[in-house]
Amino acid sequence: MIRDTSQQDRILAPPPTSPKRWLVRGGIALAVLGVLVVFMPGMARWFTASASVSSERLRIAEVRRDTLLRDVAAQARIVAARSPTLYAQAAGTVSFAVQAGQAVAVGDLLATVDSPELASELKREQATLASLEAEASGQMIANRRAQLTKARELETARVALRAAEREKQRADKAWAPRAISEVDHLRAGDELENATNAFRQAEQDVALERDALALELSTRRKAVERQQLLVADLQRKADALAIKAPVAGMVGNLLAAERAQVAVNAPLLTVVDLTELEVEVPVPEVYANDIVAGLSAEIALAGAKLAGEVRAISPEVVEGNVNVRVRFKDGTPPDLRQNQRAQARILIEERPGTLLVERGPFVDVGGGRFAFRIDGDRLVRVPVTLGALAAGQVEILSGLEPGQRIVISDTSEFAEQAEVNLTN
Repeated sequence: MIRDTSQQDRILAPPPTSPKRWLVRGGIALAVLGVLVVFMPGMARWFTASASVSSERLRIAEVRRDTLLRDVAAQARIVAARSPTLYAQAAGTVSFAVQAGQAVAVGDLLATVDSPELASELKREQATLASLEAEASGQMIANRRAQLTKARELETARVALRAAEREKQRADKAWAPRAISEVDHLRAGDELENATNAFRQAEQDVALERDALALELSTRRKAVERQQLLVADLQRKADALAIKAPVAGMVGNLLAAERAQVAVNAPLLTVVDLTELEVEVPVPEVYANDIVAGLSAEIALAGAKLAGEVRAISPEVVEGNVNVRVRFKDGTPPDLRQNQRAQARILIEERPGTLLVERGPFVDVGGGRFAFRIDGDRLVRVPVTLGALAAGQVEILSGLEPGQRIVISDTSEFAEQAEVNLTN
């Protein structure tokens, strides 16, 4: 009985290894070790990065020092620097003497407003003025009469005083030799004292009467002056019913129909001064605080670029825009028309030697607090601080150096990664 095959096994000795085979194996090991040494850092970075992206999908720009130009451009229109709207000074019926588009000179009659109410009120107030003037004249006559009466009373008191003084002198002379009684002497003294008091009272009455008459006359004259102002204002309104051109130019729009009834302060027509035109630029309100009067501007009109200057900024926001008025620096070009379209560019800031990079969607990712810098075959997330934003540029305050390249396209796909592999 055969229990196993141990009786049939035979131990064989290993064949001897030749030196050449050992050399080949050593060379292969050294080659593998060299490859590992060369590619191990890249492989380590490859495996440490948790994402990869193709360079063809990215927009890359170089950080450089250049001049920062902050500007805003918008479609604009030509408008008149002076385009007054004329209003009715009183309610009435309007009649136009011109047509829309007609050229006018300063002082030309444009329209008239027939206002019976204003004419009636003016005549009524003129009659009141005449009455007050008559009363003031009557008061002057009454004042002179009263002054004459007081002057006569004063002279009577003065005469009585002189008579009393003479009586007192005679009484004194007669009393010395006792030619008169003591009672008569004392009576002469009392009469002199009474005459003196009467004269002083008459003088005071004259002064008081003079002041009272002056006050009364002044009150009358003030009433006349007040009425004169009222009549002058009504006369001004009546004269303004004949509406004349305040500037030389062209009649714009007629804002009321011929022979129509208009209310007081109703707009009637506009006059456009075509000798002084400006550019009205609607600018987004986010730039409103950056634009001030005096900033330079460029106006593209009919294929030409003209220099301009910001004259005024509207304080009102309309549909998200503020209107900026720009005037031509070198005078108004010829052959311009009201509401003609133009392209305007306002230069907000020019700062040379600024660290800049091309503006892209990366600014909006993460609030612009980081960027992905190109480091060989990988992208490294670095913190950055952004400054002013221009139309095609963004200022770098910190985090990057000139000559470095960063991804300026949308990085939201790998925004949370510290490193990203960059593939071809």
